[in-house]
Amino acid sequence: MKPFIPQLVYFEPRALEYPLGQELYEKFKAMPSVEIRNTTSHNQIRDLPGENDLQKYRAAKSTMVVGVRKTLKFDTSKPSAEYAIPLATGCMGHCHYCYLQTTLGSKPYIRVYVNLEEIFDKTLTYIGERAPEITRFEAACTSDIVGIDHLTHSLKKAINFFGETELGRLRFVTKFHHVDHLLDARHNGHTSFRFSINSRYVIKNFEPGTSSFDERLEAARKVAAAGYHLGFIVAPIYMHEGWEEGYSELFERLKNSLGDYADAPLYFELIQHRFTKPAKKVIEARYPKSKLEMDESKRKYKWGKYGIGKYVYPDDEAAHLKAHIEGAIHSHFPQAEIKYFT
Repeated sequence: MKPFIPQLVYFEPRALEYPLGQELYEKFKAMPSVEIRNTTSHNQIRDLPGENDLQKYRAAKSTMVVGVRKTLKFDTSKPSAEYAIPLATGCMGHCHYCYLQTTLGSKPYIRVYVNLEEIFDKTLTYIGERAPEITRFEAACTSDIVGIDHLTHSLKKAINFFGETELGRLRFVTKFHHVDHLLDARHNGHTSFRFSINSRYVIKNFEPGTSSFDERLEAARKVAAAGYHLGFIVAPIYMHEGWEEGYSELFERLKNSLGDYADAPLYFELIQHRFTKPAKKVIEARYPKSKLEMDESKRKYKWGKYGIGKYVYPDDEAAHLKAHIEGAIHSHFPQAEIKYFT
């Protein structure tokens, strides 16, 4: 899969006051295939090409907006990190099940933020507030940062930044294999690099616009060789026809691909497929031919901690999923840590 190049790029005026903004402007100006436009705000893109919502959505997926992150209050992240560090928002992938379908709502275009020094300064403030505890920052809550970093190098700068901190740690997950420029980053063991993996069925049917499984495996070997903490997210774990064989094969292929690195201190995060009613409505509109099963009558309704419920597998099916996946992991990676199943 070729690295992502946007077809349309918007610039906020203030973005050009920062070195990264100027660098990106010159880079895209030299690309004949890229159209450059101006915008008053990275949150106000109203003239995307397309005659209907679906066409505009697809155009947004190949659109990048270069702006300044004005709000420097970091969101609290998932249980695996204390904060989300805002390097980018949005993703060029077309994963049918992605929670960003509703999180980003009417703004599915890719936003990159050029005021990195201000973002890093705020990071140091958060680290200082929790000292002497370790503070973890997630860089992929609202984007697949690896998929655009060959253009911005924001992630590489962040890896180098965290490598120099005593108490800060960086983590992110990706479905893209474009990692070569990150292999010489000065991470000093302070960055956790995770890859999203899944069965052949899920990747083929629900993850268009992302790197193939084999490409991700090759990238994972490179990352392990570069000394990063390596982990894998299996998400969403999905009960398709033949799912038990599909996931067993997944871990067998993963072990064979990693070779000697299969005995390294790997870790896994396991997330079963879930959806909300708003997400179902958006997914069906954006991917009307998707095979993704979202039948509420076959699911269990689970309340979220913010009062928003989601549909997950019933307890007996979830237990079956958990037992099978964890059994396959223990069989092929007996030294690995399973962080959680949810």
